[in-house]
Amino acid sequence: MIVKGQKIDGRYQIIRTIGEGGMANVYLAYDTILEREVAVKILRGDLANDEKFVKRFQREAKAASSLNHPNIVEMYDVGEDDGNYFIVMEYVNGKTLKSLIKKRGALSVSETVDIMLQLTSGIACAHDSYIIHRDIKPQNVMILEDGRVKITDFGIAVALNSAELTQTNSVMGSVHYLPPEQANGNGATVKSDIYSLGILMYELLTGRLPFKGDNAVEIAIKQMKEKLPSIIAQNPNVPQSVENVVIRACAKNPENRYDSVREMNEDLKTVLSEERANEKKLVYKHPDLEQDVQPEKVVPTKTKVEKVVPEKRVSSTPPKKQQVEKEKEDKEVSKFKMIVGLVGLITLLIVVGLLVAFFGLLKYSKTKPVVLPEIAGETKEEAGAKLDKLGVYYTFEEEPSNEYEEGLVVGYKTRKANSKVKQGTTVVLQISSGESGIAIEDYKKRNVNVVKIELENQGLKVVSEPRKVSTDDDDYKDAFEGMIISQNKEPGSRLDKGETIELVYATLVTVYPDFLDGSWDKEKIQGFCDDNEITCEFDESNSSKETGTILSQGRKAGVEVKKGVVLRIVVAKHVETAPVETSNENQEETDESNSNSNENEEGNTEESNEN
Repeated sequence: MIVKGQKIDGRYQIIRTIGEGGMANVYLAYDTILEREVAVKILRGDLANDEKFVKRFQREAKAASSLNHPNIVEMYDVGEDDGNYFIVMEYVNGKTLKSLIKKRGALSVSETVDIMLQLTSGIACAHDSYIIHRDIKPQNVMILEDGRVKITDFGIAVALNSAELTQTNSVMGSVHYLPPEQANGNGATVKSDIYSLGILMYELLTGRLPFKGDNAVEIAIKQMKEKLPSIIAQNPNVPQSVENVVIRACAKNPENRYDSVREMNEDLKTVLSEERANEKKLVYKHPDLEQDVQPEKVVPTKTKVEKVVPEKRVSSTPPKKQQVEKEKEDKEVSKFKMIVGLVGLITLLIVVGLLVAFFGLLKYSKTKPVVLPEIAGETKEEAGAKLDKLGVYYTFEEEPSNEYEEGLVVGYKTRKANSKVKQGTTVVLQISSGESGIAIEDYKKRNVNVVKIELENQGLKVVSEPRKVSTDDDDYKDAFEGMIISQNKEPGSRLDKGETIELVYATLVTVYPDFLDGSWDKEKIQGFCDDNEITCEFDESNSSKETGTILSQGRKAGVEVKKGVVLRIVVAKHVETAPVETSNENQEETDESNSNSNENEEGNTEESNEN
């Protein structure tokens, strides 16, 4: 068993598992020599024990390592380490096209065409190097966040053949994309890859597979015998020109398919052009299904009939008619033989499937029961080691959990610990993907519209409320229009889909400053009023203070500025006064104080009336 930290071939240090399949497991590893992350694919145990398969795998993988194309995952190394046969590839941080289809269903027409242009470009490059993929399916296509596509598994698929239809889940998945000629036991050609590309494109446009069945044999028969279901009937948004690409690629008769993947690529480039908007449904040039083949009709011409002389007949039937009847009889015999052969093939496939199922059941019935151990809270490696000792197979499936940390085992999906199963049984282990619900972050100082879209896309309801703030306030000096200033859910908390979060965001307003703080004069105040579209009226008042000093303002500092209002400002006019007795001076100060009091009162009354 491969564990974290283990080194493959003395240089590829395993970091974690990133994929598991019927043929191989894939690990993220670190190349300690070239100091880069790589993907290491290690063949499954039973395939690694097949000497013939291993030789073919190594030969084809080495050939595929010469491919250099932006849409093909690059192969770096092929080898064997302590019985583990591996290939080292470019690490692609993305998801499979299959997982994208499961999540979204049918893709848009433009997305499908873009993906198919990339796929056909990559496969064409492989064909130019005389390499046939043989197992094109969305599970073997990675798609990156930026929309780039990468084709994987060159060199593995080639080592399998159609006689293994019932052996693994991987091949069970592959048979959905298997060309009729391969299902019929013939070898693969470049046109076999074209058929698989057509089925993949069908799935992208409809979100489903064209041929389904309970087992691989049933699906293989449908690939040979049934017509391709209409795409437009399932997705009316698909133009006929686009469906025609799939119809041609998925022809049962290879003569009706594209001659090359590059030709398919060229067709895809114009499929959405205006010139092809009214394109008619494609009709095959050659018979496609066996029932389409009609026996030739031999009709003697009038001239030939007239040349037959009854007196020279050697039998009761004219020679020409005898020949026609013999040809017709020969064709019926040929057709009968073809039908018998096909029935025999179908019978053979069914018998093979039943034998595999029978011997599998027989093997299962002879195995002894074992008790499933407690594994909750353990790592995948620890749980796997326990099950390996018991002879129980296992797969992993992620499941949100508030009890166990991300990466730890939550438990069995359909089984219980301490229950009995037979050796050779496959169980599903649920691995914690982290806490359930949607994690809430600190959204303050972010744009409310951007955050709202993010949260609504995750399934939350968002209530947003504006609050007037001014950048004159020290708490909001860096605020911008629409900036979130508070939220009712703490960062780190979690919400389930459908729950509500409230966001308060800033709407910026201008407020009156304190014009009496000594930094303002008539010119500055007038500029402020002009900028904010308000009318400013200045009144002078005799004062012992320096001329131009602001004595009062008609709008209080901190009040929101509204366009079109009037702001009254009282400005000092310095008056020289002669020395007088102390009592008179006190009286003058008292008079001035009363005057300022009256002015402030007048200003406040004015503000109240204007508001």
